[in-house]
Amino acid sequence: IIEYEALIRMIDNNGEIVSPSYFLPAARQSRLYFHLTQFVIHEVFKMVETTPHTYSMNLSVDDIFDRPTKELIIRRLNESSAPNRIIFELLESEGIENYPEVSAFISEVKKFGCHIAIDDFGTGYSNFAHIIKLDVDLLKIDGSLIRNIDSDTNAQTILIAITEFSKHLGLHTVAEFVHSEAVYEKCKELGVDYLQGYYLGEPKPL
Repeated sequence: IIEYEALIRMIDNNGEIVSPSYFLPAARQSRLYFHLTQFVIHEVFKMVETTPHTYSMNLSVDDIFDRPTKELIIRRLNESSAPNRIIFELLESEGIENYPEVSAFISEVKKFGCHIAIDDFGTGYSNFAHIIKLDVDLLKIDGSLIRNIDSDTNAQTILIAITEFSKHLGLHTVAEFVHSEAVYEKCKELGVDYLQGYYLGEPKPL
């Protein structure tokens, strides 16, 4: 195990786990979204102080634009004994390359030794040029490409292109949705650096 990704789940009145795809849209509409982001930030930094592991957390463009959230991140980084064990995952699909605020945020957190990952890379239109521009460290390859990588030759061709491109730029790659041994072996064969998915470990409470 190289690192952990921080995920948030809701537990309903029956003790059942509710996926964020159900409650995050409602949270955004009710202005509770930033409270959830800030909760995750606090929990991740607590884990950094009490364990030796590296943790990644997801941030949206809205999180970076939200002044209290951004100030909280910088304050916790200043207080942390190991800020270099934090990875911030940014969604490529949000047009992050168009915002100078995002570039400024990346530059600021990198001063603490943090790393930047592009999440869900390979969905829709993936612009290689802005990956260079943003000074990122990791590309997390979307599960839609990885899910059937053991049998889908078109997906294999795209994955080879991504891994070769990344190696030339000194970036590391992470395959998401590694759910079987066949997918695990094919990702290794095609040169992916790190693997993530249910075959290796399912989400668990802290």
